[in-house]
Amino acid sequence: MVETGIKGRLEQMVTPEMSAARVGSGLVDVFATPMMIALVERTCNESVLPCLEEGQGTVGTLVNVTHTAATPMGMHVWCESELVEVDRRRLVFKVKAFDECGVIGEGVHERFIIDMAKFTAKVQEKTK
Repeated sequence: MVETGIKGRLEQMVTPEMSAARVGSGLVDVFATPMMIALVERTCNESVLPCLEEGQGTVGTLVNVTHTAATPMGMHVWCESELVEVDRRRLVFKVKAFDECGVIGEGVHERFIIDMAKFTAKVQEKTK
């Protein structure tokens, strides 16, 4: 059962593939905002996976975060999340991202619990 209070934490090292210049979100070799958002989504998703029923997953539906500090290549970054609201299938997380020098971003992320088979079938309908 998914309940408020679930916490998550994921850490990774910033590699050149994660730079703003490489992913196209800027011209400099620093940790890209889209990569920080991906870390936020992964952290939240993985934090609730053990609580879901068989055949369920989650999908991201809203990201409202700031990216307030640049992180150089080779530095470790991590995200901490806390599930602060559960409204039926809607999950709301408070998130904060860090590097070795402090906070680099924070905000709110929403995910929805889905039935994987139904979701996949609905997506496949779009290809017809």
